Amino acid sequence: MAMDLATGAMGALLPKLLELLKDEYKLQKKVREGVESLSRELRSMHAALRKVGEVPRDQLDEQVKIWAGEVRELSFDMEDIVDKFLVRVDDGSKPAGNPKKLKRLTKKMAGWLTKGKTHHEIADAIKSINKQVKEIAERRARYNVDNIGDSLPTMSSIDPRLGALYTEVTELVGIAGKRDQEVMKLLSEGDGMPKKKLKIVSVVGFGGLGKTTLVKAVYDKIECSYDCKAFVPVGRKAEAKQVFTSILLHLGMNGNQLIMLDEKLLIDKLREFLKNKRYLIVIDDIWDEELWIVIKCAFSSSNNFGSRLITTTRIVSVSESCCSSTNDSIYTMEPLSDDDSERLFYKRIFSQESGCPPEFKEVSGAILKKCGGVPLAIITIASLLASGQQVKPKNEWHVLLESIGRGLTKNRSAKEMIRILSFSYYDLPSHLKTCLLYLGMFPEDSEIMKHQLIWMWIAESFVQCGKENTSLFEVGETYFNELLNKSLIQPVYDRFGSVHACRVHDSVLDLICSLSSEENFVTIVNGTNDTISTEGNVRRLSLQNARKEEGQARPIRFESTGHVRSVVTFAPAIDLMPPFSSFVVLRVLDLDLHGYGGTKEAHLNLQELRRLLHLRYLRLSGCGITELPEEIGKLKFLKVLILPGCTRLPSTVTKLTRLMCLRSNGGRFQLPDSIGKLRLMEVLNKIKVGSVSIVQELGDMHTLRELNIQFESLELVQAFVESLRKMPKDPACRNQCQV
Repeated sequence: MAMDLATGAMGALLPKLLELLKDEYKLQKKVREGVESLSRELRSMHAALRKVGEVPRDQLDEQVKIWAGEVRELSFDMEDIVDKFLVRVDDGSKPAGNPKKLKRLTKKMAGWLTKGKTHHEIADAIKSINKQVKEIAERRARYNVDNIGDSLPTMSSIDPRLGALYTEVTELVGIAGKRDQEVMKLLSEGDGMPKKKLKIVSVVGFGGLGKTTLVKAVYDKIECSYDCKAFVPVGRKAEAKQVFTSILLHLGMNGNQLIMLDEKLLIDKLREFLKNKRYLIVIDDIWDEELWIVIKCAFSSSNNFGSRLITTTRIVSVSESCCSSTNDSIYTMEPLSDDDSERLFYKRIFSQESGCPPEFKEVSGAILKKCGGVPLAIITIASLLASGQQVKPKNEWHVLLESIGRGLTKNRSAKEMIRILSFSYYDLPSHLKTCLLYLGMFPEDSEIMKHQLIWMWIAESFVQCGKENTSLFEVGETYFNELLNKSLIQPVYDRFGSVHACRVHDSVLDLICSLSSEENFVTIVNGTNDTISTEGNVRRLSLQNARKEEGQARPIRFESTGHVRSVVTFAPAIDLMPPFSSFVVLRVLDLDLHGYGGTKEAHLNLQELRRLLHLRYLRLSGCGITELPEEIGKLKFLKVLILPGCTRLPSTVTKLTRLMCLRSNGGRFQLPDSIGKLRLMEVLNKIKVGSVSIVQELGDMHTLRELNIQFESLELVQAFVESLRKMPKDPACRNQCQV
């Protein structure tokens, strides 16, 4: 099961409660009954939370928000408790064979369950939690949570894109010139042919780029050349009947004649009406490929009058579905040029005659760089800087510059931009919402490595189990590709033309940070304070941009680090990192140690990593790491280990039997003997081997997908060929070998 934002840790917690009921843990009858009762109630809450998560936050009653927050927090706390118990039991001994040890552990667990009341029995602890859950369940009934979606409209009462339909062409920068000409050129292709076939042009790009504005400008210019026309907004969760009815109404049909018609009759009526006409129809903002397949049935490909269909969408696969014929064309919407961005920005703030005063040139250039050519972002930010007839003082421009991508949405004037962008977020399935919000861990303009991000998702239990013979990483890749498809992340290509990383546009990052802040999903620290204060528990911690010029950075002091699950640091913020011993349930640790001047006696002693018993993902980067301590072997749950090149691996690495990925982020490292014990290994990247025994052991890694290996002699190559014969003959296994 995966974890998602709407349901907190509930999806991961439920299977773990079932794990507790196994005979090997020998729980007392009353405790078992308590766990079973707890599981039943939590499954019901899980379903209710998923329903709440489908509703935009601004449409939720405040009491429902509070209820959902309480349940999520309880789920995190309970998962931490169960994990602590399971980690202590999983120490290499069988619980059933050591009853004294089990008794001692259950007493400890009772203490954890009741927040430190170490003298209570586990039965009392389960009873206490059941009481909390029942109280929350009563509030759920009182707040009518289960019927949360019934009283909400299926469509937003005011379409936030309406403004784009009525924008004067003379106000459009970058639209009234080159862009509309490019689209009109695509539309005119084939006009000189004897048979002027129906042509479809699909405009695709992420929210805020001005797709609707562009298409409306084109529509207004060319509509007079057609016998009939219609411009129909669609939007999320639209139905085909609604779309067909809107088109027919735009074409002049009587609405009373359409009410009783089903989809098939509406399609027949539309085909008959358009049969001998040259028509221009815009279907704006399509989200669903299946919906398009139904819509397309109404438009005959045998229409030879030069008719045109224009669609807009944020989703790449939808645009490809719209343009399935060789006669059709996709227009990929690009951001505005620097010159057009400047003109749009300045026109909204300053009078056309004066332009931008010299004292605002530098700061406005920096602001426009963060806007990235997105008209919605440019217009929104410009409106924040122009108050009536007055331009805000320069110091306020700098404050706004610092906030873009990290809190702009606190300003009420920016809510419309977030509202438009949030359509893409609420269209995602719940697990992808969580994966997207995790990108808030990275600073703006970061190039986020694909493999790194997916392994972090896996370590946080965001990735669901896939089909048989499909690895978690491969499932995570489908998540990554879906976010690309939805235009929510931007691809970064390597020299071979493959997507190896992504970036997040600042406008989308603003949306992520807004949602993360509301749900206490990510806490960002930039070194300006040395104490974290937050209304809820800190779950994920991103340490960024420590400002050493303001004084020597010191490790942050927390009221509590006991709930932190992920920590990511970025140079030079490593000096803000608290000691490893302060984290109790940490799952993800990504440390950028570049420039770190610590010693063995410093607060980041790598030997102390042994305390992080819950750790699933460990990535260390920086030139100062030459060896990994022997204590690394104590991290029994570790799945991913990414290290600087030339790091010496201790022999205890072979104790990490859950390890799935071992890779270098620099040079190569030598594998230790007995590496064949790591039977779950999927990735061995940038390794070198110097003995036949190690090469032979590689043949025991039957789940290996990716192998980048260097041999120290030709003799080892022959041994490696023999090992390859033992590996599964799976075409998905991408072996890269370097001699």
